[in-house]
Amino acid sequence: LTDRTAEVKNTFTVGDINIGLTETTADYKMVPGNTIAKDPTVTVKANSEACWLFVQVTESTNLKDFITYAIAEGWTALPSVDGVYYREVSASDADQTFPVLAGNAVTVKNTVTKEMLTAKDFANPTLTFKAYAIQKAHFDTPAAAWAEVSK
Repeated sequence: LTDRTAEVKNTFTVGDINIGLTETTADYKMVPGNTIAKDPTVTVKANSEACWLFVQVTESTNLKDFITYAIAEGWTALPSVDGVYYREVSASDADQTFPVLAGNAVTVKNTVTKEMLTAKDFANPTLTFKAYAIQKAHFDTPAAAWAEVSK
């Protein structure tokens, strides 16, 4: 007597995350008291795995002298890491977009003067954005996910 089982075949697939960071605005002339349209947006592309999504916001040293802004709802500041915000994103078969700045704008402080802008040591302030994503599986906390994705 003999016996035999049917074949059991395991196919291993690769999970994937695709993100994009876009901005449609480009004219950032500073006028005291003016609000400037600025719309950095992170997109988690369709069919990406559930992920931790991060945005890192880097300010030039003089930005706070000239510009104010707020981070959009849904982002949470990552404790102990300046300028990094995160959110959990579920898997979806559609693109998911997340604005970074509240109101898609920054405001020039009304205390900015011509003397400040024409000072010998004046440097144009900058605000830089970079997005990161890592699969949510195996990372229980955003801090652990950030430690891995920011290497």
